[in-house]
Amino acid sequence: MSFTETPVPPATGDRRRWFALAIVMTAAFMDLVDVTIVNIAIPSIQRDEGATFSQIQWITAGYALAFAAGLITGGRLGDIHGRKRVFLLGIGGFTVASALCGLAVNPEMLVASRILQGAMAALMVPQVLSIVHATFPAHERGKVFGLFGAVVGLGAVSGPLLGALLTEWNLFGLEWRPIFLINLPVGIAGLILGSRFITESRAPRALKLDLVGVALVTLGLLMLVYPLTRGHELGWPLWGYVSMAGSLVVLAALVAYERRKSARDGSPLVELSLFKVKSFAAGIAVQTVFGVALGVFFLVWTLYMQVGLGWSPLRAGLTGVPFSIAVSAAAGLSVQKLVPRFGRKVLQAGALVMAAGVLLYLWEAGRYGLGIASWQMALPLVVMGVGMGLIVAPLTDAILSEVPREHAGAASGLINTVQQMGNALGLGLVSVVFFGVIGDHLTADRIGPEYVDGFQHALGWVAGVMAVIFLLVFALPKRPAQHVEGGGGPESGAVEQREPALVS
Repeated sequence: MSFTETPVPPATGDRRRWFALAIVMTAAFMDLVDVTIVNIAIPSIQRDEGATFSQIQWITAGYALAFAAGLITGGRLGDIHGRKRVFLLGIGGFTVASALCGLAVNPEMLVASRILQGAMAALMVPQVLSIVHATFPAHERGKVFGLFGAVVGLGAVSGPLLGALLTEWNLFGLEWRPIFLINLPVGIAGLILGSRFITESRAPRALKLDLVGVALVTLGLLMLVYPLTRGHELGWPLWGYVSMAGSLVVLAALVAYERRKSARDGSPLVELSLFKVKSFAAGIAVQTVFGVALGVFFLVWTLYMQVGLGWSPLRAGLTGVPFSIAVSAAAGLSVQKLVPRFGRKVLQAGALVMAAGVLLYLWEAGRYGLGIASWQMALPLVVMGVGMGLIVAPLTDAILSEVPREHAGAASGLINTVQQMGNALGLGLVSVVFFGVIGDHLTADRIGPEYVDGFQHALGWVAGVMAVIFLLVFALPKRPAQHVEGGGGPESGAVEQREPALVS
């Protein structure tokens, strides 16, 4: 989104802006739930559709990859052609893609539909905070972003439960399909109400599109992630290693192209000058690595509970509730109470606490084996959730704290993008850290023990990643700096209401 504009929000007495807020928040909620709701249904999809290991990875990684590749361009399209118009196009496309996912006749169609769904989310999601910024005056945004935080927390808690219930209920004999079809009435209502209540807005000096940059980013990531997901299944062929090495060449070409484009017209996809800011570069590294850890953990965790332990989707969903509640509670506490007092130490404490929870979980998985109970998982999940909440909430502010005002919009878009890229990479690495540990020819009596071993191995990797995050946080500023709202400059003394990053 562009921060060069000075939008004129509707009059404070105009209630239409609250209807507009409800609509865009619902769209954000729909995207957040759609990510978590799919994870819990993955084993059912694998069983019912006969999906291979690489296909179940791509059901989640394909969405993340398309979402990451299109986020910045989606924001630019809104600036150029109107946020309302692009938002409605995104929510309409997301609804159609959801219908295609729900009606998929084979795993290949489901993967393709999920990629389309991610691309449409990339049009829809960037407009949410842009519309809020253009619709609400500065003095109301604090309240609005508080509501937004509550929606994010609600999405994290309700997604796995809703997915578990819809899968377990097997509505109309549709098995897992209602997890996608439930988006249809919500999306249609969003289209109708959004066209009526959302006010159109554009950036007066919008940047140009950088489609070559998008193509290079997408190609580079595909060349890296695709061989990772297929490698174990195909016996790690030579072309996979060549492709992964070639991805580094493509990403180097991206950097060279973006440098030239920045000098030529000032509208690159990636604002490379941001990486000269030490705190931003370190923060982006933290965000990427954190995304990798989450991508690995959530898919492996779901497979461990439902396939390895043989639990139902509902039991698996209920087991995750303490984790979700702990994340939401710790996130609110960290931003309001802890970060103002302790600064970056909160993020480092979060990394250590989450690592401790992972190691405790690893020990319990080995100690209790196939006989582990949901209540025994509660303690490590709460500890992990607290650690995650201490990281995820304050990280965006820490990354943006030393970024120049004129680049705040580009920086925010890049934060969201690299998190999704990290998530896609983590999902690709599941082939190495989980499926690579499991035997290729499992017998019925070996599935449980092999999945427990694979889960423990993956948790060891996640704990190692948290140690890396702890070290990277040292490069962040000790305390996030405050920016200035409006065009009055620093002397005006007005504190900026910064938009939170939209995390999926």
